[in-house]
Amino acid sequence: MNVGASDEVSTTSEISTGTDGALVNVRWVMPEGFFELPTEADSIEDLADQLIELAKEIIPKGTADMQYQWAAMCIATYDELVETGVQYAGFVITEVDGTRCTANVNLSLVDLAEEARLSPVQSTVKALRALGHGDVDEILLPCGPAVSWVGTRQAVIEAALAPSGRDEPFWTSFINVQVPLFNGTAVVLEMTTPTQEGWDVFSSMFAGVAKSLTLFDPVGNPMDTHGRLLEIDG
Repeated sequence: MNVGASDEVSTTSEISTGTDGALVNVRWVMPEGFFELPTEADSIEDLADQLIELAKEIIPKGTADMQYQWAAMCIATYDELVETGVQYAGFVITEVDGTRCTANVNLSLVDLAEEARLSPVQSTVKALRALGHGDVDEILLPCGPAVSWVGTRQAVIEAALAPSGRDEPFWTSFINVQVPLFNGTAVVLEMTTPTQEGWDVFSSMFAGVAKSLTLFDPVGNPMDTHGRLLEIDG
């Protein structure tokens, strides 16, 4: 599987939050090889069915029990996905120098705090640095200024889902990019991986995803994070 392939799938999400009700269409490009987790379901049973079907696609040679366990592990993370406003959740499995590696990429839409809207980039930098871990920097994407946060965090596989029957903590590395928008919202794009062997490949891939973020007004005109229309070359 090649996470750097030229074949790409464009995923578009629309938001209409913000104090002025301004609508911003957000588009980003994911490399070939990513599987998208379902973000809409009529019930927990419907979600389970969708995940089991996805498991059959991802691990076609796995037993029904393996596929069920994978679906159950995914379901266990959905409360967090809902709480953080995730609009897209995808993951990739690939080999890097003979090691099987995985990475997750999520895109969320969040409301900016009222006090952060005057200087959202600087306020985001200050808030993230106050957490006291990871490297926080201002960056410039094609769509406008943003904030990057790179570090590690500990996660836990709950006992009910772990083969050992006990909670199993593990470390993940992450890159988090936050892009404040003029309408009082922010796009939060994050890549996480528990496999350090794949860090260079995944971080390079993620940089391409972040640079692909483009913004459009309701009629399809490209604009920047400040809401200013951009000229189209050619």
